[in-house]
Amino acid sequence: MHRRDFLKAAGTAAAMPMFSNALAAAESGSTAPARLFVGCCALSYGKHLTAGAMTMEDFFRKAVELGVRGVDVTTYWLKSTDPGYLTALRHLAFKNGLPFSGAAIRTEMCQPDAAKRAEEVRKIQGWVDATDMLGASHLRVFGGNLPPGATERQGVEWVAETMKSACDYAAKRGITLGIEDHGGITAHASTILEILRRVDSPYAGVNLDISKPASPTRRTLISATSLPRRVGPLTWIEFGDYSQKADTGATCRLNTRAKKIR
Repeated sequence: MHRRDFLKAAGTAAAMPMFSNALAAAESGSTAPARLFVGCCALSYGKHLTAGAMTMEDFFRKAVELGVRGVDVTTYWLKSTDPGYLTALRHLAFKNGLPFSGAAIRTEMCQPDAAKRAEEVRKIQGWVDATDMLGASHLRVFGGNLPPGATERQGVEWVAETMKSACDYAAKRGITLGIEDHGGITAHASTILEILRRVDSPYAGVNLDISKPASPTRRTLISATSLPRRVGPLTWIEFGDYSQKADTGATCRLNTRAKKIR
């Protein structure tokens, strides 16, 4: 191995103690600043993944080439949830020294019908199992849209009920559910914070999407979830750059994930 290649590899290994230091601080109740790590979301290459020009394995290799600290597995482009496939992805990531920052799924938790809410819980539970097989510790979820005629208060109740049940299940596997501020019932900081208060779980947090223009909602979420007695942690922070060019020359949305361990 050339010295240059060895130093590159050693640099990755040397960064690993930061994870253990952050975890130790969390367990001791330290108020030290959280660690942030730059990663890449599969959604960044959504056009290529959808067109079949890139596979999830290719995305992992691209992340290694970019030198990011982790990847967010947007599950829309997984071939299946077959254990053999998921463990093969996990092994590929391990062989390349590539941690998972988390996984992401589509959910519609704002459902007036109890049976549909139960169905959403079962769906999230299935993806919690898949996330566990991948070796990730975070799963991004969405509140969904408020149905016509429903009040915001009702929507909060429906989402909180669904997410609480899902968090109870996720907790058994050490997986945190991060609800994203993505319009609909989560368009306002007040509703997201109320949902987190009602869920009342250390395995519930906010997946903060700041790829859109700054808004009072995002500023409020950053402030409220950063207080010593915050209602829930900021699990991930997403940055968007719509002008970034992919290596094929096509415009793609480049999202990076910054992991907060605390």
